[in-house]
Parts: sequence; structure tokens; C-alpha cells
Amino acid sequence: MKSVLFSRFFILLPWALIVIIMIDLDTKRTFLSPRPRPPRSAVAVNLSALPMIYAVTPTYTRPVQKAELTRLAQVFRQVQRLHWIVVEDSASRSDLVSRFLSRCGVTSYTHLHVFTPRRFKRTGMPRATEQRNAALTWLRTRRTKHDAGVVFFADDDNTYSLELFDEVRPAGALYNQQGALYNHQEALYNQQGKLHKWLKHMESFAVNLQVILSNPRAQFKRRGSQPGMQESDFLRQITKVSELEPKANNCTRVLVWHTRTEKPHLANEPKHRKDTVVIEV
Repeated sequence: MKSVLFSRFFILLPWALIVIIMIDLDTKRTFLSPRPRPPRSAVAVNLSALPMIYAVTPTYTRPVQKAELTRLAQVFRQVQRLHWIVVEDSASRSDLVSRFLSRCGVTSYTHLHVFTPRRFKRTGMPRATEQRNAALTWLRTRRTKHDAGVVFFADDDNTYSLELFDEVRPAGALYNQQGALYNHQEALYNQQGKLHKWLKHMESFAVNLQVILSNPRAQFKRRGSQPGMQESDFLRQITKVSELEPKANNCTRVLVWHTRTEKPHLANEPKHRKDTVVIEV
């Protein structure tokens, strides 16, 4: 009888020791309390406090239009508090752009249209003037002095880094965030100190919304403005050199690239549709 008890005791002893050791380790172990998650209402309040970025994109009908807009949408949909103002060079909103905007994932957008007269579409004349001015009119009629935001002119043939939007969001009069790319960050003056030329590309600057609203007559000029000079002509109307603030590490980093989609060769494509299936490109 005793032998049976001893045999059972020695069988159970290792397991008892393991249980005692585990209990001892568990009592000595210290746990870090998990960080409390902020309530959803607090997250919503923090996001609403961010200044809105108004990205103005003129666009026109062409074979690569949807491809260009898709590249922009893939970036814009990742940016918090961004309102996309898409302005078509058209007498009406096209079905292609309307369908695209409803499915692209950018939930906050405005779809406008204004037609550019043919006499202004000649080679060597400034482009997208009417479209950008239509966006400025929309902002001035829909936003007030109580709205915080930054206006950024984002052409559809560029590629934008997400870092750019962290650069332009802070409130300020005007930001230049990609002078290094096109080498136009330097300002040129004459002996009287008057500014001759500032920037050569629309995506080279962003303007505080209140600067736009406080200068209701400022617009992109067609008459008297040469290609590549519309930006400078516009900036002269709303700000001065002392209010410029260089961004992107003093304009030494490139956050925008001019990567227009290559034009497809459609010369050999049939001019009349021979298939009953319509494919949207």
C-alpha cells in the first residue's frame, strides 16, 4: 500500500513543482497598463481642427484624362481634411469625370465646369485661366473669414508626395514647397526692389484661404500675362516678398514631380466604333 502511495506521490511531485514555479513567476511579473484610447469624439474634434486643404485641379477631355486624375486621387484620398475642387474645361460636366469622382475614394470634392473660348486655346497662350478663376469664385462665395484653410493649385499632370500636404497645411500667407525641382525659388528684382518674376509653376506655392478671401479682385489674368508668368502676376495681387515663407527645408527638397502621362498613339485605332461594348478609358 505504501509503495503505491509513494509511486503516485513521485509522479505528481514534478507537476506540483511546475505549478508552484508558474504561480511565483506570475506574481513577480509586472505589466504595463495599456494606453487608454481617446474617444472617437475626441479624434473627430482633432481632425476638424485641422485647416482644410483646397486642392484646385483644372482638367480637360483627352485620352489620358482619367489616368491623370486617378494618380491624383490615389494621393488625395490619403490626406485628412482635403477638399478637391475639380474644374472641367467644358460647357457641362462630363459623365466620365462625374463617375470618376463618385468612385475615386475622395469623399470631399466639388465638380465645376467652365468652357475656355477657342480664341484663347492658341499655342503660346496661358492655359486653365478660366478654370482656376472659377475655383476662386467658388471659394469666395462658399467660405467665410471663419474658415481656416490653404488653397493649393494641383495640376493633374503632376505626382505629389504625401509630405507636401504636411508642409502646406500650417496657416500662413504663402508657401513655396518645390523651388528646388524647377529651380525657381529665387526672386529676381530690379534696382528699385520691385519683383519681376517669382514662380513658374502652379504647384510651386500654396496660399492661405483668408488671403484669397481678403483680396476679392485677385484673379489669374489672361490679357497681358505671358505663359509661365500667370503665377507671378497672381501673387503680386495678394502678397509681397516679406510675407513669403519657404518650405521643404528652405526649398531644398522636391515634393512634386511633373510626370505627365505619355500620350497614346491612336492613329491606327478605328475612327468608328465597331464593337457594341463601350470601354471607358
